[in-house]
Amino acid sequence: MIALFGTGKTTKAIAKKFKDVVFFEDISHAYKDEEGFFHRPSSDYDPTKFSIAVPSPGIPPSRELIQRAKNLLSEYDLFAATMPFSIWISGTNGKTTTTQMITHLLKKYGAVSGGNIGTPLAELSQNAPIWVLETSSFTLHYTRIAKPNLYVLLPITPDHISWHGSFAKYQAAKLKPLSFLKEGEVAIVPQKFANTPSNGYLIGYENIHELADFFGIVPEKTRFKGAFLLDAVLALAVSKILFDEIDYAAINSFTIEEHKQEEFYDKLGRLWVNDSKATNIDATLQVLKNYQDRHIHLILGGDNKGVDLEPLIQNLHNVSLYAIGKAAPHILDLAKKYSIEAIEAKTLSNAVKLIKKRHTRQSVAILSPACASLDQFSSYKERGTLLKKEVLS
Repeated sequence: MIALFGTGKTTKAIAKKFKDVVFFEDISHAYKDEEGFFHRPSSDYDPTKFSIAVPSPGIPPSRELIQRAKNLLSEYDLFAATMPFSIWISGTNGKTTTTQMITHLLKKYGAVSGGNIGTPLAELSQNAPIWVLETSSFTLHYTRIAKPNLYVLLPITPDHISWHGSFAKYQAAKLKPLSFLKEGEVAIVPQKFANTPSNGYLIGYENIHELADFFGIVPEKTRFKGAFLLDAVLALAVSKILFDEIDYAAINSFTIEEHKQEEFYDKLGRLWVNDSKATNIDATLQVLKNYQDRHIHLILGGDNKGVDLEPLIQNLHNVSLYAIGKAAPHILDLAKKYSIEAIEAKTLSNAVKLIKKRHTRQSVAILSPACASLDQFSSYKERGTLLKKEVLS
């Protein structure tokens, strides 16, 4: 019997596939759900009665339930024996887009995508020849059996500090797959990690053009720029490694999803950017680079997940800040320290109202919060959707 910690998309999918499971979560009374599965309080968990325990990836290791568990396996470990050829993508920013681009290029070879991108492994076809998995640091922390055949690592910057306990532990989770690789298997990693002990072949990159030169890719033949250019080059590199092809027409037919550096205009022809998916410092700095020649009205804040936002604030220039959410007091204190104009907007709706009074065709208004959304929203998508609704109303 399997013990499942937490009720989320991952554990629900596992329950449907394996049937003989019990959920344990922070509830006061046990109950049976509409699908016939039992849900019990965390205090009822007896490790001697379950062969394995699988946590919902978001549950931190500091929780007592995790610390009491025996034979704790990640979602990836559960499918290690049956996982087909797999490409894992991790890093701080760009995981989703890179995963989508790789899947787009390899779809003709039967590739399907899953993991943190939205489809649990339990719902992926075992008959698919290639799994392309967006892989979070949470999942990697718990993984000890499964491994990728090809690992793609984007740059690592501070994120999820409160979950992992430190940046060092967060980084260690991201590097973990390198120790699992076998001879003949490949990882593409930032140059500073290229000498990490591994039995695999590590290809290091210092920047986009160095990576492109290594694989014979011409970045100018793609239609992408900024952070998306690295995602595209990494996807083309994977295609080159596996099938010895660089298909510019295919990569240029890829469409970037909503809520990531998404430009749109209001009724007065003023530029707004929906970058709601930017939930950490590096992601916000990346989008700001694209608008250095304009005054920026920047909506910042949410749940900063234990990360100090000073490295962001101290690098802002020609910016007016509108602080929202849980991190607003922290943002206002830092803005005062660095003499940056900042207004406590508190909510996204109020921030939009304030910006509308000051925005011109020469400036740009950006939602790039550098923080998670869950203090005020159900997801970054809800946050981005509200931005567009408020701006266009």
